[in-house]
Amino acid sequence: MRSKREANKSKLKLVKIVSILALAILVILIGWKKFPDYFTKEVKNKTNLVINSNNVTAKMKDEVYIDDKGVIYLSKDDVKNYFDKYINYDEKAGRLITTWDTKIATILKDKKDIDINGSKVNIAEGLLERNGKIYIPFSELAQNVYNAEINYLKSTNRVVIDSLDRELKKADCSRNVKVKYKAKGLSKTLAKVKKGEKIVVISEEGKWSKIRTQNGIVGYIKSGNIANITYVRQNLEKPKIIEGKVNLFWDYYSEYAKAPNRIGQTFEGINVVSPSFFSIAKGSNGQIIDNCKEDGKNYVKWAHDNNYKVWAMMSNNSYLTTTEGILNSYEKRNRLIENIVNLAQEYNIDGINLDFENMNGKDKDMYSRLVIELAPRLKDIGKVLTVDVTAPDGSETWSLCFDRDVLADVSDYIIFMAYDQYGTGGNKVGTTAGYNWVETNINKFINQEAVEKEKIILGIPLYTRLWKEENGKITSKVVNMNKVDQTLPSDIEKKWDDELKQNYVEYQEKDAIYKMWIEDKKSIKEKIGLAKKYDLAGIAFWEKDREPEDFWGFVKEELND
Repeated sequence: MRSKREANKSKLKLVKIVSILALAILVILIGWKKFPDYFTKEVKNKTNLVINSNNVTAKMKDEVYIDDKGVIYLSKDDVKNYFDKYINYDEKAGRLITTWDTKIATILKDKKDIDINGSKVNIAEGLLERNGKIYIPFSELAQNVYNAEINYLKSTNRVVIDSLDRELKKADCSRNVKVKYKAKGLSKTLAKVKKGEKIVVISEEGKWSKIRTQNGIVGYIKSGNIANITYVRQNLEKPKIIEGKVNLFWDYYSEYAKAPNRIGQTFEGINVVSPSFFSIAKGSNGQIIDNCKEDGKNYVKWAHDNNYKVWAMMSNNSYLTTTEGILNSYEKRNRLIENIVNLAQEYNIDGINLDFENMNGKDKDMYSRLVIELAPRLKDIGKVLTVDVTAPDGSETWSLCFDRDVLADVSDYIIFMAYDQYGTGGNKVGTTAGYNWVETNINKFINQEAVEKEKIILGIPLYTRLWKEENGKITSKVVNMNKVDQTLPSDIEKKWDDELKQNYVEYQEKDAIYKMWIEDKKSIKEKIGLAKKYDLAGIAFWEKDREPEDFWGFVKEELND
């Protein structure tokens, strides 16, 4: 049995150890607070990943993996985080789909080839399952898909990825220098660079410059120690889609008619036309009804001769079941995309206006997949993609079927079809597009749906409805703007509604009461004013030939006012 004296000695020893540990922790905490620049976030004992100007290792979800052949792998989650936020892996099919700028790549598990924009490319290694996660052979896809250069620097165990569309500046060190963790002299030294050694210059921050060494170390040196700066490449400038604001009209004709003959006609202020060239047939598996043909070719020539861009409409004809089948099948989506791309090239059109309506709310994400997969294919051939969407008002097949944030992010523009506020689907009479309703929904797009205003084109109706209430029954008929005066009694009194910014009429004939919220130049002026107020990308009119005389000159004046 231990003596009391020995027990006391043991307690004293334990107290000393605890005191020393507490003191050490206190010193570390004080040092962390007083000298934070000496405590780096560098991750040791594993392969570091440097993307352009930053070491992202500490923020990665998984580790970089390099196989015995030198193939560099990143997990799907890390690729999603740093390169493709819309990357998709279908576990059942073993199919990964990734997009980047003008490329869409499909990789099947256990295959050593990838499909890039419809063409097969062989790769050294395919997908890898590691620790229960899917890993992508990034070094095999870097240049072909992600437009990047990738290198493994064995001396510092770093993988460096440089985006080839970003500016790259190199320079010489004019003297031997220490690379600091922060832009401060009293900061931890990460590396040493000798005089004459090449470095990558990332940015200037006062008297300091952020640089990257040849060994992939990212840190800071004094700007005065940098000489002979040269540009290896400049930032890739994206060309303008269109000069100024978009002013578009849809030129609709059914699949049973021919494209309209516009030869000899010009329209002031218009810079884009959207003819209904393409649509999906009922029961289609991705095949397209081509209603362009020779008349459409003449239409495209007329448009281009008058400096109008042609963003041809591609409609699903509101076929809910057919659309569901296409959206939920990779093969059918891919077939549809290939057909769209081929038709866009064949007819020399400038873009596609995707007009899919009446879809299941549960297919919202699959519609986004269609747009995600179509966008790079069109961009690759220099074509614009616009997507028609409705107001975010809660209707399943008319509103909840759109993820407006994703659609706007992926496409060049989304067109808010700001109509019908009250239509045949309800049992209430009301305006087709009241000013307050339109403005409320513009704000929803920007604030609720997180859509950038520069991506929104405001769709404006060139029609209204004449409502009839008789014996408790409500019916309506569409009345084009250019037919309003012929439709209403000649002695009718119009009353301005300052909330809706429209003229309103109400009258009785026999046992029926008629009501109309009129779309005219005055109401259109107010809607154009909303597009200007919120600095939207432009306006679009549904549809050509419903407008009154001298309408396009009026629109041009309002846009330029």
